[in-house]
Amino acid sequence: MVVGLLCSSAAALALTAPGLVPGLGAPRRPAVPALPVPVPVLGPLAANAPTPSDAGLAAELDGRADAVPGRFGGVVIDPASGDALWERDADSRLTPGSTGKLLTAAAALLTLNPTDTLATRVVAGPDPGTVVLVGGGDPTLTALPAGKATVYPDPSRLTELAEQVEEAVATPVRRVLVDTSLYSGPTLAEGWLPEDIPAGYVAPIEPLMLDGGRIDPTLQDGPRITDPALAAGRALAGLLGADPDDVETTEAAPDAERLGTVTSAPISELVEHTLRTSDNVLAEVLARQVALSRESGSTFADGGSAVLAALGQAGFDPEGTVLVDGSGLSTANRVTPKLLGSVLAAAAAPAAGPHDVEFLRPVLTGLPVAGGVGTLDDRFTPGDPAGGGRGVVRAKTGTLTGVSSLAGVVTDADGRLLVFALMSNGDSPSTTRPKLDAIAAALSSCGCR
Repeated sequence: MVVGLLCSSAAALALTAPGLVPGLGAPRRPAVPALPVPVPVLGPLAANAPTPSDAGLAAELDGRADAVPGRFGGVVIDPASGDALWERDADSRLTPGSTGKLLTAAAALLTLNPTDTLATRVVAGPDPGTVVLVGGGDPTLTALPAGKATVYPDPSRLTELAEQVEEAVATPVRRVLVDTSLYSGPTLAEGWLPEDIPAGYVAPIEPLMLDGGRIDPTLQDGPRITDPALAAGRALAGLLGADPDDVETTEAAPDAERLGTVTSAPISELVEHTLRTSDNVLAEVLARQVALSRESGSTFADGGSAVLAALGQAGFDPEGTVLVDGSGLSTANRVTPKLLGSVLAAAAAPAAGPHDVEFLRPVLTGLPVAGGVGTLDDRFTPGDPAGGGRGVVRAKTGTLTGVSSLAGVVTDADGRLLVFALMSNGDSPSTTRPKLDAIAAALSSCGCR
C-alpha cells in the first residue's frame, strides 16, 4: 500500500511539472516565434554593373576637386577595364604621406612569397656562456608571454626563444650579444625628425627590435625607444639570467650553432596590418626585405629603389617617382596619383581565369574601412558631408604637415567597383581631409552616367 501511494505521488509530480505536459499543471508557455532566415547585406558585385561616364563623373567631381586647397591631383579608374574615367593633374609628382605604403606593399607581394615569415635567431657566441641574438627584420617580436596580445597579429615571442636556448645549451648563459648586420646605413631616413621617435611615429630602423620599438607593446602610436636592438638583447639577457648591462653589438659567425628560432606571421598578414594601421616600422621592414630579396642592398635608398624596380618589372610605370623610405613618412618622397591608382586597379582587377594567382589582393583586404577599422575608423561620420561613404569606402590614408592623401576602392550606386587616388599638398590636413573624404563619398552615392 505504501508502494502504491509513492507511485501515485510520483505520477502527480510528473504531471504537474511545468512545461512537460501541455494543459496539465503550470500554465502553458507561449510559443517561441521562428527566427527569420538571415539575409546577407553584402554580396558579390554584379559583373555587368554599368560603368560611369566621363561626363557624369566630371559633373559630380569637378566642383569638389576645385574646392580642395593646395596643389591637388586625382584619378578615378575602372579596374575591370583599366581605363581612367576621371583625372585632375594625375601626373603631378606629390608628397604621398602614408599612401606611399601602397607601393611598398605591392612590391613586397610581387617579390616575396606571401607565406614566408621573418625569423629571429639565437646562435652560439664566440666565447663559452655567450649567445648572439640575430635580427632577421621581424619587428613583431615581443617580450610579452604567450597569451598576452600586442598590436601585431600573431607576434613572435622572446620567451619562446629563451626557452629554446635554455634547452639547447649545456651551461648557463652569462652574456648576450646582438647582431644587426642584416641592415646597413643610417637608422633614420631623409626627412624624418628625431621628434618622430618619442611622438610614436617610428623607431630607428634596425633588423632587431621588440614591438616595433614601442615602450608599451599594446599601444599602436605610443612613444618609441632609441636603441631597439640593444633593448631586445637586454630583454633576452633578463630571461636567460645573464647580465642585461653587458649587451653589445657583434656579428655572428656564419657557421655558428643555432640555438633557437622564432618567426613572424606570414608576409601577406604583415602587409595587411601595415596598411590597416599605417605602421611605419613594418613598412620599412618590408621595403628592406624587397631590397634583400633582389640583392640590391639594405639601406633606405636601396629599399626605395628596389620597390620601384619591382613595380617596373611588374609592368607599372614609376618614371619620376622618388622614394627615400618605404613608409611615406619622409617629405622628400614624390609619387603621382596615376601610379597609386594603377597599383590599386591591378589589385582590384577581376581574375583573368581560374588559375589567376592575384598576388596583390592583400592590398585590398588590408585597406581601412571608412567609419569602421584602421586609420579611417574616425572619419566618414554620420551627418558629415562624407557620411554616405561610411562602410563603403576602403582606402589608405596619408597625412603629414601640409600633406593629405586618400587612395582606395569604392562601390558606386550601380554596384560598380571603382578605384580612386586623391592627393593634396600645401594646406592643413584638418582642412583638406574632409574634402577628400567628400569626393570618395560622392563616388559611393553616384552612378554618374
